[in-house]
Amino acid sequence: MGDANARYLGQTLARPGMLTTTDNYRDGRLIGLHLDNWDKLTYGRKPFGRRRLALNLGPGIRYIVLGDLDAQAVCRAVHPGDHAPRHPHTDDYRTHVAAGHPIRCFRVRINHGEGYIAPTEYLLHDGSTEGQDRPSAVAFWLGRRPSGTLPSLV
Repeated sequence: MGDANARYLGQTLARPGMLTTTDNYRDGRLIGLHLDNWDKLTYGRKPFGRRRLALNLGPGIRYIVLGDLDAQAVCRAVHPGDHAPRHPHTDDYRTHVAAGHPIRCFRVRINHGEGYIAPTEYLLHDGSTEGQDRPSAVAFWLGRRPSGTLPSLV
């Protein structure tokens, strides 16, 4: 898919009916909407992180849930005087929402055999199997893919 050096991250199985699917491997609780931080990028470099490729292995349908406000915008809003040296983080989104600023989310259906490429270090996201009656396995890779590798879902 455009990157011979892509890193295979593994696969996971989500039970049906899950609002969000990403678990915290340390304690088993669900993380919910979050930013990935594989590349540990500062504010100015955050848009240049590797992209996640996901392939729904089925048997069920799953969704990707994406926030509409990027990590730089949230970091600037939460840390207006000193955002440049920071590493935008999920906690910045939590602070932003706790201050009364809403974030819209979009849920995009990913059928068995379909996939997506998304900037998961730059956009709030998580998987979901809400409303589904079958589990869904997904495989993930992280890499640098040129724009237009897949048509845009949004």
